[in-house]
Amino acid sequence: MKRREQALLFLRKAGQDESLLDAVLENGSVGDEVIGFHCQQAAEKMLKALLSDLGTMFHKTHELGALMDSHARSGAPLPDEFENLDRLTPFGTVYRYEYSDEKKIGSIHV
Repeated sequence: MKRREQALLFLRKAGQDESLLDAVLENGSVGDEVIGFHCQQAAEKMLKALLSDLGTMFHKTHELGALMDSHARSGAPLPDEFENLDRLTPFGTVYRYEYSDEKKIGSIHV
């Protein structure tokens, strides 16, 4: 796949996460960790779109800081709105699978 096609695919996928967020943001039964996860996913895909368009290689990762570092090394500036984007990383990793209930199934607390 050509780099521009890859970038556009990532942008379409990010748009799907954003559409879901628009649909559920006001729904009180959707938890913050779910909202945060889809924010992180949209941000990750946007960063990967930027990197793809530049032809910059990146590793398969959910770490937004690592993707931002790759972008910085490319020499292209990130939009100002992306400044603290790496704060969303825990929503794609830690908070996605963290459980608060005290029940335990096997070695996983649920």
